[in-house]
Amino acid sequence: MSFIRTGIDQGNSDARGSGLSGPAAIRSEGAKLVRAGFIPLVDACVLIAAAEFGFAAREGIQLDLVKDVSWANIRDRLAFRQFDVAHMLAPMPVASALGLGSNPSPTITPFTLGRGGNAITLSLNLYRRMQFKAELTGQENSLANAKALKLVIEDMRQQGEALPVLGMTYPFSSHNYELRYWLAAGGIHPDQDVKLVVVPPPMTSDALSAGLIDGFCVGAPWNMVAVSREVGRIVAVKEDIWPSSPEKVIGTRPEWAEQNPETLSRLIVALDRAAAWCDFPDNRHDLAQVLAEQRYLDVPFDIVHRVLMGRFTTDPDGTERTVPEYFTFHRDGANFPWISHAQWIFSQMVRWGQVAYSPEAHRQVTAAFRPDLYRKALGSRADIPVDDMRIEGNTKNDGFIDGAVFDPRNISTYVAGFEIRNTGPGLDDHSEI
Repeated sequence: MSFIRTGIDQGNSDARGSGLSGPAAIRSEGAKLVRAGFIPLVDACVLIAAAEFGFAAREGIQLDLVKDVSWANIRDRLAFRQFDVAHMLAPMPVASALGLGSNPSPTITPFTLGRGGNAITLSLNLYRRMQFKAELTGQENSLANAKALKLVIEDMRQQGEALPVLGMTYPFSSHNYELRYWLAAGGIHPDQDVKLVVVPPPMTSDALSAGLIDGFCVGAPWNMVAVSREVGRIVAVKEDIWPSSPEKVIGTRPEWAEQNPETLSRLIVALDRAAAWCDFPDNRHDLAQVLAEQRYLDVPFDIVHRVLMGRFTTDPDGTERTVPEYFTFHRDGANFPWISHAQWIFSQMVRWGQVAYSPEAHRQVTAAFRPDLYRKALGSRADIPVDDMRIEGNTKNDGFIDGAVFDPRNISTYVAGFEIRNTGPGLDDHSEI
């Protein structure tokens, strides 16, 4: 492994400096073992960096990482105490707080793993049809792509063809809500105009290649893998839909947090320092080398490094796109567990009929994200927000694709403002490939 740049003081987000060659060099005999599950995605890199580059060991923690293949497995293995903490979808603790899903065991998050990383990819056949129908040049924005897909779906209905099948990773996922948001912004009803199915992240490009699905929303690097295999075309990224959309978090059981308060605080400190290190561009070469290994992503280094730098190819023709903030791991409060983010997730569950709105449900959601534990671990640094909630989507650089603004104090009015929505529960039973 090449020379590792660390040297972060608590409260200092500058990740430059000199460091050690890995956790083994500084792991003490008395280190506290913390077992953590993860899915092979680039946005697990803060957790991986904490283990690989010594940040956890410095806090007296032996971070044992366990690779898994599906979010349902992650949920269950955390519930059954095979994991102490886990790389999780941000909506999973919210779903557990509301008693949703097949195993809604209590789960909280005291730490967000950053922003960005998702994209929506369609099959080349479907995209070529969009190009023909809407006269696309390939340079259109994500909203124009959604509207072009609507034209194709209308044509498919007229021709009596089967509607597109689109994959997402889990019913209670940012991918599900972002895919639905993008579709609805283009005038497409996600439960009437397409069929949504669940596909585990590492299987998405395989399912697209096999013709089992016509597109998907997933985290990096799997969109880019589909493009490299010449089976997909990226039509939208997370930043196009809502830059601050909550993505992955560290999930744990409330009882583990209560029984291990010091360990949890030290883990948060380690993750905070690892996130700051991951945010520094000069460190991303070393980070990509580790992530590309078989025990983590098992994906070519070049794909991982380009994704980390926000540079990727959107189609097999070689069209390039650069998104400077494609990943934000630490700066601008990226690790803070905003309660307003939990409430936005709740609003999407209400919008799509997964749960009915009630004041009690609104209160229950508040317990899923724990900024109090984040502040307890990191103190009163200047970069830590004072408030737990804020208005979302009301700034120039943080707007929603459809121009909506989210006020967490008035969810019912917010949901009622969408022309495309559902009104009843029962949408958590998606077919699974």
